[in-house]
Amino acid sequence: MSYTLLKGLRIIEISAFVAAPLAGLTLAQLGAEVIRIDPIGGGIDHSRWPLAKDGSSLYWSGLNRNKKSICLDLKSQDGQAALHALLQGHGSDGGILLTNLTGPDWLSFETLKTIREDLVMIDLKGHHDGAPAVDYTVNAAVGVPFATGPEETVGPVNNMLPAWDAAAGFSLATALLAALRARDRTGLAQHLSLALSDVAYAFMGNLGIMAETELMATSRPRIGNDLYGAFGTDLPTADGRYVMVVAITQRQWKQLANATGSAEKLDVLAAQHGLDFNTDGGRYEGRKIIAGVLRDWSSGLPFEDVCRALRAGSALWGPYQTFEQMMADDPRASPQNPMIQKIDHPSHGTYRVPGSTIRNQDEDEGPFQPPTVLGSHTEEILFDADLPRELAERLIQKANQKHG
Repeated sequence: MSYTLLKGLRIIEISAFVAAPLAGLTLAQLGAEVIRIDPIGGGIDHSRWPLAKDGSSLYWSGLNRNKKSICLDLKSQDGQAALHALLQGHGSDGGILLTNLTGPDWLSFETLKTIREDLVMIDLKGHHDGAPAVDYTVNAAVGVPFATGPEETVGPVNNMLPAWDAAAGFSLATALLAALRARDRTGLAQHLSLALSDVAYAFMGNLGIMAETELMATSRPRIGNDLYGAFGTDLPTADGRYVMVVAITQRQWKQLANATGSAEKLDVLAAQHGLDFNTDGGRYEGRKIIAGVLRDWSSGLPFEDVCRALRAGSALWGPYQTFEQMMADDPRASPQNPMIQKIDHPSHGTYRVPGSTIRNQDEDEGPFQPPTVLGSHTEEILFDADLPRELAERLIQKANQKHG
């Protein structure tokens, strides 16, 4: 199950890749009924890596939990009739479409508004002008790869985390709820659009990076694992592990210096170099000096002793972990964390999955819903829709033939 905050809400999702499916997942985990429509046999992301041992997509399963899955040929008149019936139904809690597959006329707001006059449609584009984009092309354009990596690196360094997709997904969920609020107030149809690249460029502006570049006529430098404008860096341990330490506030700085037994030595070095380590700017300017002292300390101790000292001193820190170490050793990635539960998937086996990242203090999320399998709700949804039975049976038979 999921939370019931959005119970009764029915959202139709026609999507692929990360951002739009993540928006649907976010809303489904809050209790909305999200019906994802895929092409018969699966869409362009149905077999995307990572894969389970049987070749099925862990990626697709991860982004489509808590949803209902149906398969339709939306290019056909029958498939479009089914889509129209799904949008027309469910009263004031229906008529909601989330998509990133804009383009065809049959999926346009103008066309679908003739089917449902109070339609709520949220769509995601690549660029604001309609040109295509994905996270990796957008990230390349905003400058991040030239501020990532060791100082001596020549050329761009990509980040494997699709951060702009994640930001866009949560923005889409917010937009959908805002559009519903507007429809509730006015009774009018709502059409909101986002562009993936706009999400990235807006964030670069909100962080002050665009202003910094324009006003200071300079680009953000590469500084490896250091933290720009404050103090933060990686510390090696005697047994080949690493931790990340950060000090942004004055209190965090004192706690880090005391936890590592370096306070007096750092005070002397600050005076010798004419720096004030009690300010962000002073710590940033003296980051190599500070890092040298802290690395001398950490490199003489095993990982567990370093962690113990930082924890005891209330320093702000975190361990560097591989994916395997995270899964094996970190309780935050285990069912000790209420967000994590184990599920039994018919193809993948038994494994851990996260629930909603939002904690509802008045409601227990409870046992997670069974995993979503492509097309597994086609019969249930189509027979429940306001469709002639002959048409519903024809669509179900077509979907089953392709699966078989």
